[in-house]
Amino acid sequence: MTTRSAASSKVSSPYAVTPKRFRSLLVLAGLSGVSPLATDMYVPALPDLARSLATDASGAGLSLTSFLAGIIAGQLVLGPLSDAVGRRPVLIGGSALFAVFSAVCAVAPTVAVLNSARVGQGVAGAAGIVVSRAVVTDLFDDRQLPSVFSRLGAIGAMAPVLAPLAGGALLLAVSWRYVFAVLALMGTVLAVGVWRWIPESHPPHARRTGGLAAGLRAIGQVAAQPAVLTPVLALAFGGAAVFAYIAGTTFVFQGIYHLSPALSSLVYGVNAVGNMTGSLAYGRLARHRPPENLLMISAILALSGAAALLLIQATTGSTMPLTWLCLLITISAFGLFFPAVLTIAQSRGRAAPGATSALLGGGQFLLGAAASPLVGLFGTRSPAPMAAVMATCLTLGTLAAMAAKRTHSC
Repeated sequence: MTTRSAASSKVSSPYAVTPKRFRSLLVLAGLSGVSPLATDMYVPALPDLARSLATDASGAGLSLTSFLAGIIAGQLVLGPLSDAVGRRPVLIGGSALFAVFSAVCAVAPTVAVLNSARVGQGVAGAAGIVVSRAVVTDLFDDRQLPSVFSRLGAIGAMAPVLAPLAGGALLLAVSWRYVFAVLALMGTVLAVGVWRWIPESHPPHARRTGGLAAGLRAIGQVAAQPAVLTPVLALAFGGAAVFAYIAGTTFVFQGIYHLSPALSSLVYGVNAVGNMTGSLAYGRLARHRPPENLLMISAILALSGAAALLLIQATTGSTMPLTWLCLLITISAFGLFFPAVLTIAQSRGRAAPGATSALLGGGQFLLGAAASPLVGLFGTRSPAPMAAVMATCLTLGTLAAMAAKRTHSC
């Protein structure tokens, strides 16, 4: 077992939640969740945004693509950078710049300025996603990682539910620009939170020499290790399945089953609760079972839900309750899947936690961006395209999970 850091050894039990630890976990959860919020909160405002900036739906939608591109690039750069210069400078700088770029979005006079600022917002927001995982790896040993990642996953599961509701409520009173003003405020609060409550977990003697170039080379070194690459691939394919779900679920429940936005929100909310329950269950199960076993179980369970939906639709045709049940099984299984794969990859990649986290996040978002358009490309007249893309991704994710288990046994 890896030796615990001085910060983590002060905790009497790996499962205890002290006030200091709670504050740190809350800030880390905020850092991980603010970038998803930056997507979900303003989605209801896209039509108003397009009219305000004299553009069409595709021009407004490009702001989503710009933000996603920034997140991918930011993770691949900022993760290794934190291995070289430390975690706090990257987290504080990233949070502050996220606030600045969010403010630019709020006052953007044209769609070109908005989209450029969204790239910067994505790069800056990536610091929270990629470096927070490295901080967790620095501060907690292999016995503690499952509990911490399960709690972060449970908190993160609430973002897809709360963000559209918060954004929709805000838009009832003010314009879309205020959504970005709120995000700017959140970035400022997180920068202060990091300054006060997140210690420098990567001391100078442990940092990589050679600056950013050496850090980027570390990504290649990490990727060359099968023990790390296999869980990275599992996360990438699992993330692609999630993006397919996000891209297709609105069409399925509102376009095919004709649910109102309020009822659709109920469906999303129940699924998110299932995901949060799975994350919390992982923390308890991991005390008695290896994360590799939990990863396999959750991958198979997630695949079974998507495959069952595809089979039902291809034979008898799926009803709304059956579609919901199949997706609930898959999304709940993701609650186990994601903290398990993060635990495995970050534990095996302790030599370069930032580079490992960058590889995890870059693969997840890159494959996710590729999977999302496939749902619409194959049609949205039935749940079959969404189920097919999800099942394909999860089949590959299950194979990667099997390979991760084998590399652990070797």
